[in-house]
Amino acid sequence: MALSVLFFLLLAAAATVNATDHIVGANKGWNPGINYTLWANNQTFYVGDYISFRYQKSQYNVFLVNKTGYDNCTTEGALGNWTGGKDFIMLNKTQRYYFICGTGGCFNGMKVSVVVHPLPSPPKSAISAEHSSKKSAASVAARGAMSFGFIGLTLYGSVWI
Repeated sequence: MALSVLFFLLLAAAATVNATDHIVGANKGWNPGINYTLWANNQTFYVGDYISFRYQKSQYNVFLVNKTGYDNCTTEGALGNWTGGKDFIMLNKTQRYYFICGTGGCFNGMKVSVVVHPLPSPPKSAISAEHSSKKSAASVAARGAMSFGFIGLTLYGSVWI
């Protein structure tokens, strides 16, 4: 059981380490006139990944909105607001996220929608490794117990001889 807990913790740590930071617009950043739909369609987002926005903080911002806000470029009822110019937002749920610029840039294309997928299952080789590790640990423990028993019998026998 302790081995299973350790294996789970290692997988969780690996998942955290493997989180991807998706920089919106890549080297073009968060600016008017960029096709963010095309950019988003070339990305795969998983729970735990980050989406980051890079922009001139004196000119633009980022709002997390619902579909209506996205479609109409409105921030009413926004679910989040960032103004730092280098904003990292964790995508922590399996769902569709809608982001827009609230300074008017949305009308010039500064909006992006992304679909976040659940984490993929670990590869079968990792599951097999866990099972073989359990078997190996059990085998080592059993061999150790037999060796200890044998040594105990030998010592016991040598004391009485």
